[in-house]
Amino acid sequence: MSNTAITVASGDGIGPEIMDATLHILKAAGARIDIETIEIGEKVYLAGNTAGIPPEAWEKLRRTKVFLKAPITTPQGGGFKSLNVATRKTLGLYANVRPCVSYAPFVDTKHPVMNVVIVRENEEDLYAGIEYQQTDEVVTAIKLITRPGSEKIVRYAFEYARANGRKKVTCFTKDNIMKLTDGLFHKMFEQVAVEYPDIVNEHWIVDIGAAKLADTPENFDVVVLPNLYGDILSDVAAQIAGSVGLAGSSNIGDQCAMFEAIHGSAPRRAGQNLANPSGLLLGAVLMLVHINQPDVAELVHNAWLTTIEQGIHTYDIYKEGVSREKVGTKEFAQAVAARVGQSPQTLAPVKYNAFAGGSKSLVTPVAPALKETVGVDVFIDWPTKDAKKLGDTIKELAGSKLSLSRVSNRGLDVWPTSFPESFLVDQFRARFLSNDYAALSGQDVVDLQGRIVAAGFNITKTENLVTFDGTPGYSEATKK
Repeated sequence: MSNTAITVASGDGIGPEIMDATLHILKAAGARIDIETIEIGEKVYLAGNTAGIPPEAWEKLRRTKVFLKAPITTPQGGGFKSLNVATRKTLGLYANVRPCVSYAPFVDTKHPVMNVVIVRENEEDLYAGIEYQQTDEVVTAIKLITRPGSEKIVRYAFEYARANGRKKVTCFTKDNIMKLTDGLFHKMFEQVAVEYPDIVNEHWIVDIGAAKLADTPENFDVVVLPNLYGDILSDVAAQIAGSVGLAGSSNIGDQCAMFEAIHGSAPRRAGQNLANPSGLLLGAVLMLVHINQPDVAELVHNAWLTTIEQGIHTYDIYKEGVSREKVGTKEFAQAVAARVGQSPQTLAPVKYNAFAGGSKSLVTPVAPALKETVGVDVFIDWPTKDAKKLGDTIKELAGSKLSLSRVSNRGLDVWPTSFPESFLVDQFRARFLSNDYAALSGQDVVDLQGRIVAAGFNITKTENLVTFDGTPGYSEATKK
């Protein structure tokens, strides 16, 4: 059987130590891999590359399509881009998978039977990084949720559950408030779930869902979430399972994949032979499954479980009365390597099947909707914060095809009536709707903007109000 080429980056801080330990164990287990190395992270940043990755590294990543990455250090100060975000987007790594498992009684946890997999959307949501300062007092970020992006990650979660013998997939959103963005994610979850009658599906509002996950994680199996919620709750889940330091992570795309620990580079621990390599090692286990070497993945994971249950622990999980021996990074790797071929006696041994995602990225085509522009929201920088004066003035600028419907501030209606108790900032949203709900042309919108600017107002942003097959594609303001 031929070897699989992988790209390896040893990273910064404790990265080189835990990567050496991980590769030592993979070699002992007979991993069929050919390693190509790249340099990324702090040295590259400080050499003037704001992305933290040189152009030639992309060539290797696109050729091997498999990336085992140790943690990196992003220098403090502005101007340095997130390498993780750049890698995920550039290589189309839309699915972030984080198994969060407890190893009681050998690793301290309040949840001894926890075994949850977080499947996080990896490219969209607020992590799209589209932000603007629009006035002296207001900055905004665009929460970007797409239909195909949501369908891909939800389908991946169900495919993962089916391939791994999981019984339930749970979706968390906040669509009681964000009815369009989170509402779309929830809608796609419900549509895809119908195709998997063998798997239980459920939905929770993210706040109570997060509380239940932290309190009774044994009630969850696979959890699929938009990007921001998934980032936060995957760390929460890993920590309550026992330690963030034990959690590995995979980032899966249609063509490429990246595998890593979820913890940082911990520069204060670098070079001391203290760091626990388990997170990166378990990330490498996910990699072995992905490259169709489930036999090696089982050897590595079961050897690691055997080492843990025999009480050979690094400092971060060492506990008097439970642990038998406190070891360093190298010694821990040697202990795991020596146990290749053994299986745990108390902890459940693992069994893997190859899983590269199957039909996870299938996107269902939809017919384009009939789209009509029926109004426009005009955002205006108005430092005086006099809502009545603003509304009364721009009302006269609506023209013959439009009428001023309302003026809002931070999403709260403040015209035609407002309360003095309401706190206002210097950006107002003026909603103009077409008379008789008739469709507007692009020129109608431009003409309105021209009248407002000519009257001396500063427009910071506009959003067209569009209906899709007659259904409004925009939210209402909060009414008093």
